[in-house]
Amino acid sequence: MSALLGIAGPSGSGKTTLIEKVVPILVATGMKVSTVKHVHHTVEVDVPGKDSWRHAKAGAHEVMIALADGWVLHHPRRDSGRAALLDMVANMSPCDLILIEGFRDMAIPRVRLFELEANPRTVVVLDPKVVAVVGTKVPEGYAVPAFARDDALGVATFVLQYTKQHA
Repeated sequence: MSALLGIAGPSGSGKTTLIEKVVPILVATGMKVSTVKHVHHTVEVDVPGKDSWRHAKAGAHEVMIALADGWVLHHPRRDSGRAALLDMVANMSPCDLILIEGFRDMAIPRVRLFELEANPRTVVVLDPKVVAVVGTKVPEGYAVPAFARDDALGVATFVLQYTKQHA
């Protein structure tokens, strides 16, 4: 099973940017990394009226959309609930690490980012799943490792070590 590590923080705190900088560093070490991005709005995976959209509307359990540069596996929801994170990652290809952006309510270890304009001392980390913090400047006084937002190498090194310890 792949190691899971969340990247959590408020909207605009730099989660995607951090992932974008850390993933290439991890990949360069030989690590196989996948990601899950949680979005709070509807994303149109397929265009209404197209054949694959029609497959899903007809009741197909899953629809694989083959593209020129990759593929997308669409698992249409038949109920009104949200897809469960662990159900989704169970369907992903094996890898060393899956970075999860969002899903802050899930009980997985996470790196917590501070808002860009927040004073890190005002942010109280009550979540026992927080394994590191990242802020505009290096936050002080935490019982977990702390990194500046622009220290992608430091964060990647931490993630690599953390993944090896908790594989």
